[in-house]
Amino acid sequence: MELKIVVYSKSACPQCESAKMVLKSKSLAFEEIKIDGEAERMAFYEKCGPSVRQMPQIFINDQRVGGLAGLQAALVQLAR
Repeated sequence: MELKIVVYSKSACPQCESAKMVLKSKSLAFEEIKIDGEAERMAFYEKCGPSVRQMPQIFINDQRVGGLAGLQAALVQLAR
């Protein structure tokens, strides 16, 4: 099954780097979209909903799984 993974991240973000390392360690291809501007980031958070206030935000097949913990949980589910 081919996964479409998109990682929305910002520069100098330890959690963003960790999420990308997890994906690379599992040889999963992903697209990274950096959102470094504050206004851009706030607009992105608005679009995602009121519970989203941090980076990274990861989408698998157009469904938001959340940040690093969400990614790890999603990968466990997908491995089943």
